[in-house]
Amino acid sequence: MSVIAAYSGTFDPITLGHNDIIHRAARMFPKLIVAVGLNITKNPKFTIDERIALIRASVQDLANVEVVGFTGLVVDFAREHGVTVLVRGVRTVGDVDYEKQMAVMNRDLYPELDTVLLAPSPQFAHLSSSLVRELTSLGAPVKKLVPKAVMPLLLERFGRKK
Repeated sequence: MSVIAAYSGTFDPITLGHNDIIHRAARMFPKLIVAVGLNITKNPKFTIDERIALIRASVQDLANVEVVGFTGLVVDFAREHGVTVLVRGVRTVGDVDYEKQMAVMNRDLYPELDTVLLAPSPQFAHLSSSLVRELTSLGAPVKKLVPKAVMPLLLERFGRKK
C-alpha cells in the first residue's frame, strides 16, 4: 500500500518556509497533496485559485506533488483523497501544543489518519504568511521570504511596483 500524505493550510501566500516543508515531505512520501484551504474567516488576500496557482508554480520541480483546494474539515478531505498522513509545520512550542491537540481530534474523527510534525529549516523558522503580508504592506523587502513565482502577484496585491 502506498502512503498518501497531505500538507494542509491556507498558504496566503506560500512562503519559503512552506516550500521547505513541501520539498522535504515530498522526499518522505511517495505522494504528497498540498491541500489549500478556503477559510474566509482568515480574510485572505489571494483567492483560492491564485494560491493554488502560486503553489503549483513553486513546486513544479516535484513530480509527486499535487495541489488541490478544499473547504470544510481536513479529515473529510483526507478521507476523500485516501490520505493517511497529515504533514504539519511547527515553528514554536505553541504550534506543537496546538498541532498535538488537532492531531488527537483528527485521529478521533478519522482513525486511519496520523500526523507528522516537521520543524522548518533554521533559515525559515521565523516565516509566516501573515508576516510576509505585513512586511509587504509596509514596503519592506520580501524577496528572500517567498518563492520567485509569488513576487509579482504579491507586490501587485499590495500596490507595489515590481
